[in-house]
Amino acid sequence: MDVRRLTRLMLTLFVAAAPGFSQSMRPEDIAQGSILIMQRDAPDPLFAHSVIVLAKHEAAGTIGLMIHYRSNIPIERALKGIAGADQRTDPMFVGGPVELEGVMGLLRSDVPPPHANPVTGKLYLVASKEGIAGALAEARKASDVRLFLGYAGWGPGQLAREVRQGGWWIFPYDESAVFDEHPETLWNRLIKRTELRKAALSFSRKASSR
Repeated sequence: MDVRRLTRLMLTLFVAAAPGFSQSMRPEDIAQGSILIMQRDAPDPLFAHSVIVLAKHEAAGTIGLMIHYRSNIPIERALKGIAGADQRTDPMFVGGPVELEGVMGLLRSDVPPPHANPVTGKLYLVASKEGIAGALAEARKASDVRLFLGYAGWGPGQLAREVRQGGWWIFPYDESAVFDEHPETLWNRLIKRTELRKAALSFSRKASSR
C-alpha cells in the first residue's frame, strides 16, 4: 500500500472512530456551551486535567463549570434544608476554584426549567436558590442534573488570551460529555483523541509533501 493510500485510510479510520469530533485552538471558536480541556502540560496546577463546559460566555466575562471533578459529598449533605435534597445521594461536583460556598446546576431538559438560563441545546444553567430548589423538587434523574460547588471564571478577553497562549483545546458542545457517567476519566479520553488527531494530521502533511 502506498503512503498516500495509507494516509487516507488512517484519516478515514479516525473519523469513523470519533464521529462529530473536532477541536480548535482559535479564540474565535470560544462559544457558550463549548467544552475546554487543559493541555497535557498545564501551566496552572489548579486546572491540570480539567474539562470545563462554558455555561455563560459574553462580553462581560465567562463562567465555566468543571465537569470532571466529582466530589464525595452527597447532595443531601451539601444542600441540607433545601426541599428535595434529602433524598439525593448522588454527589456534588466541584465546579471550580471561585466561590466554593456557592452552588450552580446544569440541567438537561426538553423544556425550559423555571428559574433557569439556556446554555445551548437542551442544556440549562441554574444559579439561584429558587432554580436549585426547583430542579430538586422535580426529582430529576441524576443523569439529567449536575450540581456544582464553585465555578471557574474569566474576565473580559482573559480566556481568549489563554487560548492564544496555548492553554486550552476547544471542543464543540457535547451533551454526552457534560453528563458522562465516568467523569474522572473524561480528560484522559479527550486528550488521547486530540493527540491521535494531531498525529494523523501531521502524518498526512508529511506524506503529502513527499
